[in-house]
Amino acid sequence: MTENLGDLNAFLAVARAGGFRRAALATGSAASSLSEAVTRLERQLGVRLLHRTTRSIAPTEAGARLLERLVPALESVQTALDVVNHFRDRPAGLLRLNVPISAARLVLPSIIPPFLAAYPDIQLEVVAEESFVDVLASGCDAGIRYEERLEQDMIAVPIGPRYQRSATAASPAYLARHGCPEHPRDLLAHACIRGRFPSGTLTTPWEFERDGEIVLVEPSGQLIVSAGGATDLAVAAACAGTGIVGIFEEWLRPFFASGALVPVLEPWWQRYSGPFLYYPGRRHLPAPLRAFVDFIQADFIQAPSANGVSASPAGAPGAKNTPPIAG
Repeated sequence: MTENLGDLNAFLAVARAGGFRRAALATGSAASSLSEAVTRLERQLGVRLLHRTTRSIAPTEAGARLLERLVPALESVQTALDVVNHFRDRPAGLLRLNVPISAARLVLPSIIPPFLAAYPDIQLEVVAEESFVDVLASGCDAGIRYEERLEQDMIAVPIGPRYQRSATAASPAYLARHGCPEHPRDLLAHACIRGRFPSGTLTTPWEFERDGEIVLVEPSGQLIVSAGGATDLAVAAACAGTGIVGIFEEWLRPFFASGALVPVLEPWWQRYSGPFLYYPGRRHLPAPLRAFVDFIQADFIQAPSANGVSASPAGAPGAKNTPPIAG
C-alpha cells in the first residue's frame, strides 16, 4: 500500500472539518501540511477527493465513497494499535476532550491534576469552546455537556457535581440605586447582562422556578457578552454596578464571599442536572479514555450524589436549562 496512514488521516480530518484551517485547529497540524497530504493522496490515487472553493470544501463522489470505507478501517487500525497498551504497566497516549468553558473553569480543575498524577504516561489536551461540535469530527475522543445538549447515540457518564444551580447577582451599589427584585418579572425593569451563543442567538429567556412554578423572563440591558468566553467580563461588569448577571452559582461564590456581589432572587434559583462526560458507544475505548472514564467513575462511587445518578445512555429527559451566560 503506497498511500500512508498519515495522508489518509489528513483527508479524513479535512473532510470531517469541512476545511483545511478547521482541520488544522482540530488536529494541531499546519493547514499547509494537510493540504500537501491530501494533494499527495489524490495524486497517488489518480482521482480528486475534495471539491475546493474559496468558501467551502466537500468530498467528491469518489471522496465520499472512500470516507464510507475509510472511517471504520482507520478506527480498526487505531483499535489494533491501542491493544499494545494492555501490555504496558500503565496506559499511555493522547486524550483530547472538548468541553464548555464553564466545565474547564468549574469541573475539571479538581479532576485533571490527580488524574494526570495517577497516569503520568497519558497526555491530555482540553479544547474549551461553546460551539456544539461533533467530538469525532473535531478530532476529540470525548466531551463534556449537559443532558439537553447530548446526542442520543452517545454514552454519558456523570462528571463533577450532580446538581448545579443557576444564580443571579448584582453589586451592592447597583441594588442601592435600583432596588432589589422580589420576583423574576421585576427583572424587566432592571439592566441585565445577557449572553449570546456562537450561533448568534441570545441566551434568553432566563428561567426561574419556585414551588413548582416556572417563570420565563426576557430581560434587557446595555451589555451582551459571548456565552462562556466572556463570562469573566460579565461578572466584572456586574461587580462594577453595570447590571444583574446570571450564571452558575459556583462561579459567583467567591464574589458572594468577598461582598463584591449580592445574591438576587435566590429562592427562585433553578436546580438542574450536572454535566456528563460523553463519548461514542463502541466496544473498544482507547486506553487513555478508558482510564479517564474509570477514574471519574471511581471518584463518583467514592462520593455519590444525592440522586444516585450512574453511567447511562445520553438523552434522558428532565434536564433543566443551563444558566443564562455560562453555557
